[in-house]
Amino acid sequence: MSVLLVGVSHRTAPVPVLERVAVTDTDRPKLIDKLLASSHISEAMIVSTCNRVEVYAVVDAFHGALTEVGEILADHSGLDLTALHAHAYVRYSEAAVEHLFAVASGLDSMVIGEQQILGQIRSAYASSDAQQAAGRVVHELAQQALRVGKRVHSETGIDSAGASVVSVALDRAAGIIGEGGLVGRTAVVVGAGSMGGLSVAHLTRAGIERIVVVNRTQERAEHLAETARSNGVDADGVAFDQLSAAMAQADVMVTCTGAVGAVVTLADVHRALAEPDRDNTKHLVICDLGLPRDIDPAVAGLPGVTVLDMETLQRDPAAGAAASDADAARTIVAGELATYLAGQRLAEVTPTVTALRQRAADVVEAELMRLDSRLPGLDDPQRDEIARTVRRVVDKLLHAPTVRVKQLASAPGGDSYAAALRELFELSPGSPAAVATPTDLVDGDRTGRDLQA
Repeated sequence: MSVLLVGVSHRTAPVPVLERVAVTDTDRPKLIDKLLASSHISEAMIVSTCNRVEVYAVVDAFHGALTEVGEILADHSGLDLTALHAHAYVRYSEAAVEHLFAVASGLDSMVIGEQQILGQIRSAYASSDAQQAAGRVVHELAQQALRVGKRVHSETGIDSAGASVVSVALDRAAGIIGEGGLVGRTAVVVGAGSMGGLSVAHLTRAGIERIVVVNRTQERAEHLAETARSNGVDADGVAFDQLSAAMAQADVMVTCTGAVGAVVTLADVHRALAEPDRDNTKHLVICDLGLPRDIDPAVAGLPGVTVLDMETLQRDPAAGAAASDADAARTIVAGELATYLAGQRLAEVTPTVTALRQRAADVVEAELMRLDSRLPGLDDPQRDEIARTVRRVVDKLLHAPTVRVKQLASAPGGDSYAAALRELFELSPGSPAAVATPTDLVDGDRTGRDLQA
């Protein structure tokens, strides 16, 4: 059995698609029931946040299960399969495990290092377990992912990595604005997610006088603005159709929507600069913290406008320190992945070794009974000594191959040695055979592939 992941996240889909695919706490049990009713899925867990929906399924066949998961998500979202395929990603076997470990570590979040995802994975597992959809594989996978995430947060400085990017961007912006920096200035924050919240917090500490939060959903914009007001900053939350008017008053703008494609166009900025009440002596600094970028690259060519994007910011030494924390987290993930996979391979070979030893014990007992019938005159001490001798011989013969097969099983491809034992000794260890890796994922493809491939 292998793990299949099918997901849609802020890295692959725009907000409208994420909203349609979103799985609420009410939806999740229904979807898990549908997954378990599928012919190729035996366990399932659904991780759902405001920025991602990921289905982890334990499957006995790649292509059949992929079709089943895709159809269930398409039916849930109301998207046809073609539209869903355009925004989905797939990971299988080792790549699926690696992805979940990275997600739990905060490496795949909009704000690198955020810890909220750990609680969301814990909730996803609890929901799956409550429906008896978490067997051995999902249980061990989820628990190990949580342990990896906790280790990354305790052993690295990744918690501050996302905040460091915001801090670097605003420090650079303050330098460009000049005397007084951000004190007494007006800022626009586009996006009301985690990175938007960090931006508002940093702006508040920097002494900003006014903040306008712009978001596609005005309710979320107003909620973030209320946070700023509670800290003594004049703030408003507005919808996207008021973006140009908000920019007209701004000294600095931070964009962090996580949308796919530019959300602030050249025309938007032109309109803002042309607003009648715009102070033409103001220099507008735009900090584009979106991945992919939120700002049309052509905006950087406008007079009186400076664009600081992620590529520029990552060259800053302070951001480099944050990048080193992310690298340290990735090193931990890689090491934990290797340990987890070795343990899983060993767990798969253990039933085969047990079956081999049981086969040997059965043969010994049969031969001792045969000996009793042929030599009924043996006294108990003689019979016991013969039995001990035979068992010692069998144990010594089996010791090297059983120890060696466990060692070999912990390496990639090690399941082939267990398969050879089963074939040679006609064993039935009672565990399902390993699922063959699809040909399109062979040759070490650990990055997964698009659903439409």
